Amino acid sequence: MGMVLAPRGILGVVHLPAMPGDPQASGGFDAMLAHAVADAESLREGGVDGIVVENFGSIPFAKGDANSTLPPHQVAAITRAVLEIRQRFEGPIGVNCLRNDAQSALGIAAATGANFIRVNVHVGAYVTDQGLIEGEAHATLRTRAQLGADVAILADVLVKHATPLAPLTAEDATQDTVKRGLADGVIVTGRATGAPVDAGLLKAVGDAADAAPVYVGSGLTVQSASVLAPLCDGAIVGTAFKRDGQVRAPVDSDRVRALCEVARPLLRR
Repeated sequence: MGMVLAPRGILGVVHLPAMPGDPQASGGFDAMLAHAVADAESLREGGVDGIVVENFGSIPFAKGDANSTLPPHQVAAITRAVLEIRQRFEGPIGVNCLRNDAQSALGIAAATGANFIRVNVHVGAYVTDQGLIEGEAHATLRTRAQLGADVAILADVLVKHATPLAPLTAEDATQDTVKRGLADGVIVTGRATGAPVDAGLLKAVGDAADAAPVYVGSGLTVQSASVLAPLCDGAIVGTAFKRDGQVRAPVDSDRVRALCEVARPLLRR
């Protein structure tokens, strides 16, 4: 299987709230599902090109390797959320199992017909608040092949909330991710959730990514769109779509529409 076609355009994030079994859970699975559907509807109304579903409320996150996978009930709950959203939204849908459980994300995507997954650490080794996370590109690519899944892998380069174990240039990190890790697209973030991306870093990654699409993974706003959008093929937007720009607030369809209208025409290619 060669490179899988990755989605382009503006991808809105459905941040799932804490769910049963999580330290901050306040409602059951049905409440989580209602929250997910409401945010997805607002993203659809605002005109996003795609939606990413992630277990944002499940802090502290499992590392996501073979010894620290997402609990089965959570994988099942995320699957329910993706299926509900698929019934209401015709564009591409992605799955992100935080912190780095690519196997679970791939399983959910394959079983639900979702189109892509996001992987924070696909190659290399990073020091994070979950400890040392090592990329498992070899396992992820082989699982995808075994499943025969037409699921694109979007991988972060120098991901937020993480520091590479050894010094690494943006160019080397990108080349490793695309050419050795065989990711279908690369994501560039700021230092933290919602933090702006450095335009120089984004350009460096774009130049090194060859034909692979490049996404802004945090910090795209109406104000920053003129600088950032021309340097990438798409954007993953969470915080900026929320009411008053507060990450834990509901999605505001007016904010979605405003940003999509400004940023989408500026994207490259």
